[in-house]
Amino acid sequence: MADLVMCEPTELYNILNQVTNVSRLTETNYLCLFDVRSKREYDESHVITARRVKKELDAFQPYPVEIVPGRVFLGNFSQACDPKIQKDLKIKAHVNVSMEVGTFFVGDADRLLHIQIEDSPEARIFPFFRHLCHFIEIHIELGSVILIFSTRGISRSCATVVAYLMHQHNQTMKRSWTFVKKCKNNMRPNRGLVIQLLEWEEIVLRNQVTDITDPLY
Repeated sequence: MADLVMCEPTELYNILNQVTNVSRLTETNYLCLFDVRSKREYDESHVITARRVKKELDAFQPYPVEIVPGRVFLGNFSQACDPKIQKDLKIKAHVNVSMEVGTFFVGDADRLLHIQIEDSPEARIFPFFRHLCHFIEIHIELGSVILIFSTRGISRSCATVVAYLMHQHNQTMKRSWTFVKKCKNNMRPNRGLVIQLLEWEEIVLRNQVTDITDPLY
């Protein structure tokens, strides 16, 4: 008999939400799921169920993953341009780490931070880390919900979230990376971003602790 595994709501949301065509509830490894939230919490939830996916498969798009419960989400450009996702998650600010121009908050410097860099090893995101962290911190203090995204949501945006967590919690790159990887299982920052995150670790901790030769990176 399989073990009983307990997890937090955010972790459950991220597990169920990282799909491509069908809900992960259809996988054979997911034998039984108990939802112990109150009715009010359930009604307010944005977890998409297998039943809904079956009915709306053609229009279905996974939602961004949750990094800081109810405050910071990580996603891709398509999700950032989806009005339903913006409404459902109550998104009030964007951090766009891509070359594309989004459809929300354009021209509103208070609610949009656009870092235009290519997803290439030569692109420099390090000079923007401090400003990125400051922008996110301000909006969290204001109670706003922020979506951090890049084109595919697996490289530049993930590196941005790792950098923010390192700064916010004064922790190593490895610890922040592991947390984001748990939330977003297909994260894959390019090698240039990995090296710059190590540079950022030296700024945050005044020392380079993480070994980026580890296969994890």
